[in-house]
Order: sequence, then C-alpha cells, then structure tokens
Amino acid sequence: MKIRRSAVAGRFYPADKDSLIEQIESIWKKELSAVNLKLTDNQIIGGVVPHAGYMFSAYQAVHFFEIIKQSSQKFDTVVIVNPNHTGIGNEIAFDSNDYWETPLGQVSLDTEFGESLGIDISDNEQKHEHSGEVMIPFLQYFLDYDYKIAPIALSNQTYKNAKFLAEKLHESSKLLNRKILIIASSDFSHFLSPEQGKERDAFVLENIITLDSSAIEKVVHKKNISVCGYGPIMTLIEYAKLVSSDPKVDILRIGHSGEIIPSNEVVNYVSILFSDLI
Repeated sequence: MKIRRSAVAGRFYPADKDSLIEQIESIWKKELSAVNLKLTDNQIIGGVVPHAGYMFSAYQAVHFFEIIKQSSQKFDTVVIVNPNHTGIGNEIAFDSNDYWETPLGQVSLDTEFGESLGIDISDNEQKHEHSGEVMIPFLQYFLDYDYKIAPIALSNQTYKNAKFLAEKLHESSKLLNRKILIIASSDFSHFLSPEQGKERDAFVLENIITLDSSAIEKVVHKKNISVCGYGPIMTLIEYAKLVSSDPKVDILRIGHSGEIIPSNEVVNYVSILFSDLI
C-alpha cells in the first residue's frame, strides 16, 4: 500500500486535525448565508476552485463544496486536475499512490479509473505539489459518503492537452460507469494590484463563461495573465461540453488575498460551478 503523506499541512492549512476543522468551520460559517443553494438543483459537472492557503482562498472554495454537499447527487470519483508548479515529471500524469493522507485521514485513489485513462502514472508530479492536495481536506470535511479521488497533474497546459484529457475522462467514466465530479484547481492573477488583477482576470472569465477554451489559451499568453491553472480550467470546459449540450457556468465568489492582509500586490481567487439544468 503506497501512501502520499501531506506535503503542505502546516503551511497551506493546519497540520493538526482539530485546528484544521476549526479553520474550515469558521470560514464556512462566515460564508454560508451567501452560498447560492439554488444551484444544488442543477446536475453538477464540476467547478473551478482556488488552491492557496486556506486563510486566503477558503472563502471562495467553501461555496463550491457547500453546494456539492447540499446537492442530492453523489459522486463515485472526484477528479482533481491541477497544475504542476514544480515542473517535475510528465506532461499529464495520474498519481501512482493508493491513498492520499491529510490530518483528517486517508482517502483512496480510483486506481482502476486512472489506469483506464491511458496516461502516465507517476508520483513525481504531486510529491511536492500543493494545488491538488489542498482540495482533499475540503472533500473530507464536506462529503459524508464513500468516494475516491483521481488526482491528475497537467504540467503542459495547452488547449490540445486539455481537450485530450477531457476526452479521456469522458471515455473512462462511461466505460467504468463512474459518476465523476471534475475539480479544476486554479488561482487567478498573481501579485498585481486589486484593480489590475480584476481587469486581467476579466479576459479569462469572459471566455470561461462562453466556454471558449482556445480563446483562454490565447489570451493568457497574449496578455501574460498569471492564471496558474488555465489548463485544468480548459479541461473542465471541454469535459462539460462533452456531457452537456448547454453547460451552465455560475461564478460563485470572487476575492483576493488583500482582503485578508492588505497589500497592493494580491492574488485573486474565483470559485465557479459548472452544471446542467435538470
């Protein structure tokens, strides 16, 4: 049995179980009244969730996870597509561990699903990476049923790779009869003024709402926009278009690190839900 131990507990979120639960609950209570629970009636496909330290980005993240919790839908496998900040390893890779561990316990990987994708299987990409790991305590806290995870690092963030991965996810979910939830792990603009970050992110958000992945890739490069998980976002968009004739995109919450610690150089966070009207 191969276990991936937490790489960022004590940095991105508390290393102590009680402190971690306390932090999530404290932020959740502050945000609960603003969560759009009407969206729980939709057929949920997935969402964009930020991956910074909880003290900064959990205010956005809890909106997505509370909607998943309140929904009547249950998922067999939660697919987490995250960028690779270290650049180590393969272009696209499914993690090779059997379990991921956090202060809240262990969660098992859907190894059968991962093997069916026909992509590289390796632990190098996720070994020191935070952007997939930080999703796990949220899942452990909010979901009260059995599920497995499918962590996939998308290191080479191109439209071509995103479309390829989306097609593989769709094929495997049908082949294995898995009900899957896709989490695209991404923060938005980094280390700009709140005004500059909002202006640049608007170019990306516009193309997310219109489900135009290729335009996202182009504008990110053309305007040098530091949305670190635009590859996972494009994957989610392409997957949504495969499972729905008219995917619905709802922006749940937008914020930035300067709201917690005032600064003229902030990181922006956005949580977004992708769904289909039932």
